[in-house]
Amino acid sequence: MSPITLEQPTGARLIADDDQELAVTVTLRYSSGDPFAVQLLFPAWISLDGKKVTWTFARALLEEGLDTPAGMGNVHIRPYGPAHTAVEFHSAEGIAMIRFDSVALHHFLRRTYRVTEPGREALGPSLDRGLASLLDGA
Repeated sequence: MSPITLEQPTGARLIADDDQELAVTVTLRYSSGDPFAVQLLFPAWISLDGKKVTWTFARALLEEGLDTPAGMGNVHIRPYGPAHTAVEFHSAEGIAMIRFDSVALHHFLRRTYRVTEPGREALGPSLDRGLASLLDGA
């Protein structure tokens, strides 16, 4: 069976160091072929090198960050006032912060749950077999 892929273009705001905001359209993507992850796709004009940028991180991190500060490493997500969510991306070049309407992110998550319910993500046949063989040897 082919993976199901969802895409949702969403308006967002890039928050600059001087608190200036720049409107940007970010595409939210989910694939049942990688059921634990979500992707945020950014247009080329927003990146330092003029190329499209994709950030991939755990779907569970997005869910957690909608209600409470979450994340470590390269991606941090937290509520940003009563109606928004901030997603911070940390890289060698610095930190970028994008502000989303929380309603759009909740809508996207609900759509992903209709494809793959949380807790019912398949690890894939080869990984399932490998885990089963480890457990059989225990």
